Amino acid sequence: MSSIVILISGRGSNMEAIVRAAQKDAWPAQIAAVISNRPDAAGLDFARSHGIQTAVLDHRTFQDRASFDAQLVELIDSFNPDLVVLAGFMRILTGDFVRHYAGKLLNIHPSLLPLFPGLHTHEQALAAGVSEHGATVHFVTEALDHGPMVIQAKVPVLPGDTADTLAKRVLKQEHVIYPRAVRWFIDNRLSIRDNQVIVSPAEAQILISTDQ
Repeated sequence: MSSIVILISGRGSNMEAIVRAAQKDAWPAQIAAVISNRPDAAGLDFARSHGIQTAVLDHRTFQDRASFDAQLVELIDSFNPDLVVLAGFMRILTGDFVRHYAGKLLNIHPSLLPLFPGLHTHEQALAAGVSEHGATVHFVTEALDHGPMVIQAKVPVLPGDTADTLAKRVLKQEHVIYPRAVRWFIDNRLSIRDNQVIVSPAEAQILISTDQ
């Protein structure tokens, strides 16, 4: 049985979606722990209520990013994970951390990468005048928001959209694609060739939502 560690900084709604999917569909995997860098992260209560072990490593108690990441690696590794999932973990990770979990570190980003990396993606999409927006699950590499894409979901940008209305439409699709990507991983269906993720047997890696 695979072991999964999920990192959050706040509510962790994508963590919730993964936990619910794992329990509903009886995944051959255990959510070994949910770890937060913030003691007040609301997602910790959800994890505890679902029988999942939690831990907090407050980044504010460390002098620099490198020392925090080194301690975080020790904490994560104590759960012997096969996969580490970033679910709204609001920290820029060091190269040492990323290399340590190369090939088993997933993130979700609220844009159709490579478009709009970084923060404020919905505002960026509206300012650019694009007709569609969305979310991307990808393997994490040292290049911020540029790792190999596992799956994307596209949503229309509607007349009158604000950053908030667009964010809500995107988040709904995040809750669809992130559990799917994690399930593909634990079922050993993912491989990376020439910086592209292959799903075997083949399955759609781009979902198009008409959600209004």
